[in-house]
Amino acid sequence: MSELEPIVFPGGGRCHRRLQPPGFRVRVTFERRELDRILDLYGRKVAAGEWRDYAIAFLRDRAVFSIFRRAAELPLYRIEKDLNLARRQGAYAVVAASGRVLKRGHDLERVLRAIEPDLRVVN
Repeated sequence: MSELEPIVFPGGGRCHRRLQPPGFRVRVTFERRELDRILDLYGRKVAAGEWRDYAIAFLRDRAVFSIFRRAAELPLYRIEKDLNLARRQGAYAVVAASGRVLKRGHDLERVLRAIEPDLRVVN
């Protein structure tokens, strides 16, 4: 079978291998560098004893990284990537447990500063 031979779907629909079937929706995910940055912050907070657990959800309209103090509680923060808001308000957001958006923007680094600890000089 060559790359461009049609694939026959149940119901008589046809699609080329490189094309997506009608109605196909891609799930939103975090890219490798985004996840590395989020896990870097998460690791530092775990080492400090502030956070203990996390969960990742890849939904059709957004990707969510939830941060927990304990596994049985509601998340302290949610880091969300919503591509529907990418052009207007920015794809990234940090949402508090109360549902309030702490920071929204186009750059993940800037958005994560809302929950990242300030570095202090120790004398």
